[in-house]
Amino acid sequence: MCAGYTSGYGGYAVMVCNGFRIFLCHFLLLLTYTVSAAEPGQTLPVVPQPFPAPEFSLKGEGGKQYRLSDFRGQVVLLNFWATWCPPCRREMPSMERAWKILKDKGVVILAINVGEDEDKVFEFTGQYPVSFPLPLDLDASVVRQYRVTGLPTTYIINPKGLITHRTMGSRDWDQADIIKQLLDMRQQKQGVE
Repeated sequence: MCAGYTSGYGGYAVMVCNGFRIFLCHFLLLLTYTVSAAEPGQTLPVVPQPFPAPEFSLKGEGGKQYRLSDFRGQVVLLNFWATWCPPCRREMPSMERAWKILKDKGVVILAINVGEDEDKVFEFTGQYPVSFPLPLDLDASVVRQYRVTGLPTTYIINPKGLITHRTMGSRDWDQADIIKQLLDMRQQKQGVE
């Protein structure tokens, strides 16, 4: 419910809507978080207690099936996103650049689109070309399994299938610090410290 009051500014009545102000505060907070999350020197926050990544099986482009268990033994960057999400759109080019660096080094990127069909994702990739897999979570069942509360959200799954890192908001995925962190996780599996 909006409450009206008159300001002295130019004699115009100004309507103030408490709900709108709350929305605006949340929006500015999210914007601040998203901008600060994409600053140099980013890292991937560690979860306090690693836990098993929930298994899923989703179709992607051209009906190709993606199962998390197919990537056991590799580091998996599991990203949840949507085409309507500005921070998601912002991070996609850096994710593609990271994929080009990591794809042959035991690190997999799976960017799960939440709630949109293949046509919508295809339209998006016309503007933001990517070559990594884009599984479709049409009914949002996987996003619920992973208890995602906002987009984008990314989990890092170690080669043993445990979630070790979680981040909310966009990242510059091709940043040297993040690439090194992902590669180090892969090398630890191989016994290299």
